[in-house]
Amino acid sequence: MNETETLQSIYSVDATEEQRRDALTSGRIPVAVYGLGKMGLPLAAVYGDVTGNVVGADIDSEVVASIERGESHVDGEPGLDDLVAGLVEDDALRVVEAPQDAASDASIHVVIVPTLIDEDNRPDLSVVRAVSEDIGSGLDEGDLVIVESTVPPQTCRNVVLPILEEESGMSLGEFGLAFCPERTASGRALKDIRGAYPKVVGGADEESTSAAKAIYEEINSAGVIPTSDVTVAEAVKLFEGLYRDVNIALANELARFTDELGIDVNEALETANTAPYVDLHTPGPGVGGHCIPYYPYFLIHPFETDAPMLRTAREINDGMPEFTVGKLREEFAAEGRDIDGATVLVLGLTYRPGVKEIRATPALPIAEQLADLGADVRIVDPILDDFDAFAGTPTALEDVYDCDPDAAVMVTPQDEFEAIEWERFDPMVVVDGRQSLDLADTDHRVYTIGSGLQ
Repeated sequence: MNETETLQSIYSVDATEEQRRDALTSGRIPVAVYGLGKMGLPLAAVYGDVTGNVVGADIDSEVVASIERGESHVDGEPGLDDLVAGLVEDDALRVVEAPQDAASDASIHVVIVPTLIDEDNRPDLSVVRAVSEDIGSGLDEGDLVIVESTVPPQTCRNVVLPILEEESGMSLGEFGLAFCPERTASGRALKDIRGAYPKVVGGADEESTSAAKAIYEEINSAGVIPTSDVTVAEAVKLFEGLYRDVNIALANELARFTDELGIDVNEALETANTAPYVDLHTPGPGVGGHCIPYYPYFLIHPFETDAPMLRTAREINDGMPEFTVGKLREEFAAEGRDIDGATVLVLGLTYRPGVKEIRATPALPIAEQLADLGADVRIVDPILDDFDAFAGTPTALEDVYDCDPDAAVMVTPQDEFEAIEWERFDPMVVVDGRQSLDLADTDHRVYTIGSGLQ
């Protein structure tokens, strides 16, 4: 048996790309994935499918227990349940609670843990630091560390690398470090990971880039885009999110001109997008989720360069829930009514249709502001089980007719809302935040953000 047939690492080895890939896909190079959340579990599953030798680490004992049973705790990901079940049965995917246990045996270490912001909107890298320490304690020569978590630029060089070197007693060159950002969306994670878009990779040295490229060319059928540096790759991921936040803010600001201009701004936006150089986004009641509302602060706070556009975009998007409630009050006033004491349906509480995630959802401040105005708020979302974070009374979809609502705010158009029989309600005020309703044949007073009064 020659040396390449016993190859157990992919970084800085005397082997051809073909030999490295063969070692990877045959399972001779063990992989650890740290963080098995909404994106981490799909990533670990794809790694398991490609290599047959993955251990996932997550400090949540319930997550670990569910995966050990061959179950996916991540809802709404087509194909993930069956893939996890098959991998666990074949022993291609194993799970542990202690990251150190995963680090001790792995040669490829993939970090996909949460990076959020604290109460002062400053990036919170505590989990990244902790898992870097765990990996560093088990790091061996020839190992490759891949960070997929979205982080402020320079995090790999200034935070992760020093921790790995200190904990391992080695230096870059004895092990590798690359940033390879996840470019996935909830509800299509497997498809995205496997090749809906090219994978971006950037190493802390040339060999790290080469090794990461070899790995993801086996995982991603759309190919790999190597960048010149690890910090460039970090910036690419961040810039993708910042583009969307600023673009949405522009659309939301333009939507505020709807009444004064006396036009359907949404029609103007859609028509402008027929030009090949225009890609305007769609206005709405706010921007939610675990990505876009947080990423601007990854540049705003860690660096001295001012970012007035990013700050303004955040202010505009964060102000859309108040704008939405304000439009509801205006339409009530136009009918000589007051929102105090009115029963208001808040329809759709998650930040996106079909995704069971409420982080930063605009429904949170909308429900709270309505309650503060004295409204009897009825919160409705057929895909949620837990309503504790919201102001208002949880109401089943089939019960919305019984509460005799005076108004409704469409925040997130879940598919199930298509079954609502609007003609069963007495005439009421409706604010449609997502251009999702056609109530022209009803007696309801309907205001659509960006289009105006129906």
